[in-house]
Amino acid sequence: MSLHPIVEKVTERIVARSRDSRKRYLDRMNRAADDGPRRAHLSCSNQAHAYAAMGSDKDALAASRSPNLGIITAYNDMLSAHKPYESYPEMIRDAARAVGATAQVAGGVPAMCDGVTQGEAGMELSLFSRDVIALAAGVGLSHNTFDAAVFLGICDKIVPGLVMAAATFGHIPSVFLPGGPMTSGISNDEKAKVRQKFATGEVGREELMTAEMAAYHGPGTCTFYGTANTNQMLMEFMGLHLPGASFVNPYTPLRDALTVAGARRALKITALGNEFTPTGAILDEKTYVNGLVGLMATGGSTNLVLHLPAMARASGVILDLQDFSDISDITPLMAKVYPNGLADVNHFHAAGGLGYMIGELLEAGLLHPDTRTVAGQGLARYAQEPKLRDGELTWEDGAGTSLNDKIVRPASDPFQKTGGLKQLQGNLGRGVMKVSAVAPERHVVQARARVFEHQQDVRTAFKAGAFTEDTVVVVRFQGPRAIGMPELHSLTPVLAVLQDRGLKVALVTDGRMSGASGKVPSAIHVSPEAALGGPLAKLRDGDVIRVDATAGTLDVLDAEFDAREAVTMDLSDSHEGIGREIFDVFRRNVGLATDGASVIL
Repeated sequence: MSLHPIVEKVTERIVARSRDSRKRYLDRMNRAADDGPRRAHLSCSNQAHAYAAMGSDKDALAASRSPNLGIITAYNDMLSAHKPYESYPEMIRDAARAVGATAQVAGGVPAMCDGVTQGEAGMELSLFSRDVIALAAGVGLSHNTFDAAVFLGICDKIVPGLVMAAATFGHIPSVFLPGGPMTSGISNDEKAKVRQKFATGEVGREELMTAEMAAYHGPGTCTFYGTANTNQMLMEFMGLHLPGASFVNPYTPLRDALTVAGARRALKITALGNEFTPTGAILDEKTYVNGLVGLMATGGSTNLVLHLPAMARASGVILDLQDFSDISDITPLMAKVYPNGLADVNHFHAAGGLGYMIGELLEAGLLHPDTRTVAGQGLARYAQEPKLRDGELTWEDGAGTSLNDKIVRPASDPFQKTGGLKQLQGNLGRGVMKVSAVAPERHVVQARARVFEHQQDVRTAFKAGAFTEDTVVVVRFQGPRAIGMPELHSLTPVLAVLQDRGLKVALVTDGRMSGASGKVPSAIHVSPEAALGGPLAKLRDGDVIRVDATAGTLDVLDAEFDAREAVTMDLSDSHEGIGREIFDVFRRNVGLATDGASVIL
């Protein structure tokens, strides 16, 4: 089928917008690639330092005739998703040796868990950790002794930061190696109900802890479709994973086979071979549009509205919120995975998963089929499924139909005709709402505002019984310049309880919500933020706000609003403790949320 005209139009618009920056980027990558494999240009002393600890691999490294693979790892055993990476480096080194190549851990990057810091001061470092990860990966690769790289990372800020680094070193190939989701525990819906009961005092901490531990119970990615699993989806739609790699459980033969195959593929596509596929050639305008389509079709995390522009800028591509909105308008929502439905990612994968969806979207003309990928055969290869046959890894055509239409549906008969995200703009600024999990009757909320500067104050007001009518809860001074743009996911149970009591409730904030949020209509990432004197800083309790996800508007209905003075706030108490002091330079230099809220791009 021919390409959908809106996909073509948005792509052309991005190409035109990015023409100068993309040319500068490609010129830089071509100059780096023209120098050839860098190890041959290093002095003997430089090389001796790099190979000193490599034992039997020393001779192969010194000869420089076979490729050397750099491993960037986000391993730690505090993140369940990253625990499986503990054994990956040795597996990758063995895979390289088996084909006459070498591999070294080039460096480690930090990996924090938003699930641990949710509602805590540490969350104020979360978004900034993305740029720290990009910087740290850049330090590892700056030794300039690698012909390709593999990136070991999964969760919220980690994959975007690693993609930013991979794009910056886009003159060499990169393959992303996932770890897979943990096996299913108690249902995410059951867990959410316990959280709401705890918020109202119906159950105590012991019952809450039991439910949480039953949900997050083993190694692997959390099983809801939040930011971590949205990242994995993107790596397939953007061709940086091997096909079908995202949602295979850890510590299984197929998972290990995919890891070995990913390492070997990275070695095969270096400049030393005949299939040279540098990352910079993959990460072009078409690839990012495919990522936008995947985000909308799956009902993915709102955090990617921040991360995709930052990732794209690292490869010279400029995305705008309008691109997200236009792609959402023509992309069918084909998946219902918690919080958009009751299924988890294991159920989604079993029902046909990403392979089925990519095949359907290609057939519908909603994806560019001719993008370059690490698999080397265009995006159609990603409609196939990996299988182990007699110990050998192969790829085969999937069932061609959904195996559970309550979880995954065809593009011609979707759960809804438009995607999961909506741009909102008006006299309160520009923001975004994840609408895929919000009931249609809640897409428009018009009510008086209650204005807060701290998320804890919202919970305190709730416990005091202060919310007795339809309300737009405003939580401002949460943006990147103010306090690092923390997620406000801990407010979800409170606001959901108000909804269940029959009130119409919406959230408006210059902060973020978790990728697992969605039940409550939330206008997030509102920009310009309050700390920059944005419109949120003019709001007062009692102002009537209209949040309209149908029309895509976000307005305060007061004729005198524009003439008001913006309030300021002393944020010094939020700039100290838990490491926040050392991120002052980030707060002072961070860009707008609409541009990706990056410090370095």
